[in-house]
Amino acid sequence: MHDQIKSRARRQIPAVTKVLDALSYYDLPRPMIVNVVRRELSQIRAKSEVPEFELIVSLVRRSLNELRASRLQPIINGTGIVIHTNFGRAPLAPDAIRALGEASSGYSNLEYDLATGERGRRGAYIENALALLCGAETAAVVNNCAAALVLIVHHFTRLKPEVVISRGEMVQIGGGFRIGEIIEATGAKLREIGATNKTTISDYSRAIGRDTAIIFKVHRSNFFMSGFVRSPSTAEIAGIARKKRTPFVEDLGSGAIVETEQFGIVEHEPTPSEALKDGADLVCFSGDKLFGGPQAGIIAGKRRFVAALKREPLFRALRCDKLCLAALQATVDLHLNQSAAGIPAIALLQVSEDELRIRAEAIVKRLEGVPAQITIGHSVVKVGGGTLPKSTISSVTVDIVPRNCSLADLAVRLRNSRPPVIGHIANDRFKLDLRTIFPQQDDLVVDAIRTACSQRL
Repeated sequence: MHDQIKSRARRQIPAVTKVLDALSYYDLPRPMIVNVVRRELSQIRAKSEVPEFELIVSLVRRSLNELRASRLQPIINGTGIVIHTNFGRAPLAPDAIRALGEASSGYSNLEYDLATGERGRRGAYIENALALLCGAETAAVVNNCAAALVLIVHHFTRLKPEVVISRGEMVQIGGGFRIGEIIEATGAKLREIGATNKTTISDYSRAIGRDTAIIFKVHRSNFFMSGFVRSPSTAEIAGIARKKRTPFVEDLGSGAIVETEQFGIVEHEPTPSEALKDGADLVCFSGDKLFGGPQAGIIAGKRRFVAALKREPLFRALRCDKLCLAALQATVDLHLNQSAAGIPAIALLQVSEDELRIRAEAIVKRLEGVPAQITIGHSVVKVGGGTLPKSTISSVTVDIVPRNCSLADLAVRLRNSRPPVIGHIANDRFKLDLRTIFPQQDDLVVDAIRTACSQRL
């Protein structure tokens, strides 16, 4: 009897074509829409009761909206966090965007030597430019800083298994990944030294032995410790490394090239040139944080070590494609030309509160008559991206208290805008921070707020 009831219920399930005809237009490939419809109908088929047709269509629409929202698309970042990992970290400079278009719209001399007419070396120009920028003998590029770490450890631990690292530098990075786990994934053996809060140069001296492959120093770029804390400087570690004839590598993480003090930040972020000058054999850092370029892992330092890394078979698996190299090349050129103000991540950090307040006043004025309380607020934001953890920057916000919905509902409505507008709720207000909203996006923000606040429940 139960099977008969279930069979009758299944006959009530609409055909795929009927559901498709009832849907409005979706800017998704039709095979994906059909797949969603089939999946929803399959789930219904497994249940004992069949919903009304209108509810089935509603369920399909919700799934399609979620699928469409998951597509990679531009958003407006109103969080105030400049280097936002969830939002793709550093936005690219106009020069880098043009370079991407030129490199992707046709063919390029990616591995072709125009001087000789023969096969060339990928990234030759960028390596020379990065070496000059970092004060290094040479440089190499892989697809992110974790890849740089893996390549370095994989190479140096071929004959000797141990990597010496301070316990106070066993950093956890984004996504739950930990430096120590990444190192051990290469097959290397960690030799942790010192205590969490205090490591001395004698700890390094005692740890280095016949099994030591490299000394590895990690800049604590995404957290800080205070109180009874001690860590040897790069110069001190370099001294013991030279004495013990052991390669010394420093992971700088954030990739600051310009002095961070010019942003009004007291905290100093070490630069590649400083670390190499202090005696590190190699440094590695990210291309998409304070460097302001695309995702990349940059390695700079002594020629013999970099050349050995590039001979590793693993290097080919970790190398960058033409799009990354094109955007990185344009970003490096801006740094070399001392035009860092043309790099958005740096420009956003340097915008004054007065400039932000003028824009906020204009936005608030344009939103007069909207059913919401809209005022100018103040915020204190972080740089983000695991950089400058002790530093904050003052900023200006547009604060919204809607009259016809909750703050949470307003956040959802703005996320559903085209493009999505992302802010945060604080002090019983929905806040959009103008430090990370580009001036050319102000019109879109005004339209999104007006539409969101005017919608009926």
